[in-house]
Amino acid sequence: MTAAYGAWYSRRLPLRRLYPVNTSTLTCVVCFICHNSKGKAKYAIILMDSSDDENEGGRLLILLPAYRRAAPSRHTWFPLWDFKNNVETNMGRVGHVLKGLRHAAETGVRALRLAMATFALMMLAAFLPFAATNAAADPVLAFGARIAGDDARTRIVIDMDREPTFSVHYLDNPVRVVVDLPATAFGFPAADLKAAGLFKDIRYGTMDADSARIVLTAKKPVKLVMAKVQANEDGKGSRLVLDAEMLPAEQFTELVKEQSWTSDDTAKDVGPVESTQKADPNTFLVAVDAGHGGIDAGATGSDGVTQEKDITLAFAKMFADKLNAQPGIKAFLVRDKDQYLSLSERVTIARQNHASLFISLHADTLKQKDIRGATVYTISDKASDRLAGEVADRENNSDQIAAADTQAQPPAVTDILMDLTRRETQAFSISLAQDVLSSFNGQVSTINNPHRHAGFRVLQAPDVPSILLELGFLSNKDDEKLLLDLDWRQKVADRLTEAVKQYRVSIIANGG
Repeated sequence: MTAAYGAWYSRRLPLRRLYPVNTSTLTCVVCFICHNSKGKAKYAIILMDSSDDENEGGRLLILLPAYRRAAPSRHTWFPLWDFKNNVETNMGRVGHVLKGLRHAAETGVRALRLAMATFALMMLAAFLPFAATNAAADPVLAFGARIAGDDARTRIVIDMDREPTFSVHYLDNPVRVVVDLPATAFGFPAADLKAAGLFKDIRYGTMDADSARIVLTAKKPVKLVMAKVQANEDGKGSRLVLDAEMLPAEQFTELVKEQSWTSDDTAKDVGPVESTQKADPNTFLVAVDAGHGGIDAGATGSDGVTQEKDITLAFAKMFADKLNAQPGIKAFLVRDKDQYLSLSERVTIARQNHASLFISLHADTLKQKDIRGATVYTISDKASDRLAGEVADRENNSDQIAAADTQAQPPAVTDILMDLTRRETQAFSISLAQDVLSSFNGQVSTINNPHRHAGFRVLQAPDVPSILLELGFLSNKDDEKLLLDLDWRQKVADRLTEAVKQYRVSIIANGG
């Protein structure tokens, strides 16, 4: 008989796992689905073993947000799937599926769309037994973490389902220890690996389909005196142990110089780029850039769960779909999944595809939590105001968060023709910003002085008119509710689409 377990939460909780696990067979069931008075879907999915009701020692749960009390349901139409593989190795794959469903609930998907997402989970889970035969494709699962120590020595331990390969590198300005891993699903609560001791910031996440990264930003120069994988005493899984100690500044400088590793994300030249395809003169192509991604989560909402990278990607997909429904306009996503791209890579992708426009989407946080509304930014050498400068500094810090090497800054443009192109492009960018704000007028709330400018690196393409749109601020609870509301996002995407249409008409009218 299959044992089922239900739960109710009054607040959002991070993805987590409950131990012990003493079985090699899992079944999965959606225990309840509920939605609030506004129609926003909330749900919980429970993974369990095939033990009897009295044996609770083998249970394994993944708990997702649910706001209303709901009794577990055992309707006969709920199918059960046998994963037929080791519990640990399958959970990484399941975690990726559930992350997508959690995002669907948190971003305000209606009950029907939730049902469709649940059905997608059922379909995907049905194939998991076959996928399990390809163990090499499974991500490593990091299911636990802890940190302890002081300003002299700090130890970090990360529990994993199996032994991973890894490499360690060092970066300066600021001091960072970079640990590169194979594809890894991080399933432990963020609170388990908060910065402490020698480290003032810790980030971890996906870099691409085949790799993940942990970035430890230190308060002062450090070195890992021990970095190794140890087998757990019970023979189940392994743990990555990192011991850090202080290092004299001059020794750290030499350590950085002597290492053979260099980042592939060095800032790239903003001069002419080689095209990957021929431009279609009859197509008005819009590059839609979902800000942040992968290891760079961006801002976090007041609930500690909502992440900017998820908000921007969901909106980018919706916006691109609306643009692609317009005659004469085509749109493509700079990133279409949860992956990290450096700022210069985003610019290069837009230019190589001969984009007519580049629109970068964001949802930042501010210290002043009362500030709310949309803002449109264009590039300039000098910030229009203090707020614009602060936002630009944070956005430009994206590469540092992911440990991309930004020490080599793009060279100054000295070519006269390129300089003239840049000036013309800047004028077009300002025109686009004005069209966006005109379309928002009376429909979408904006901050005071909504058109601002600063030195955003992601807007540096000299030949592609570019804007950065802050949809709102996750630091403001009212804005956060709107950012998670499907109807509001639809309205903003509609208004933004109208702005692009108006811009295109004006360009054509002026012979562009």
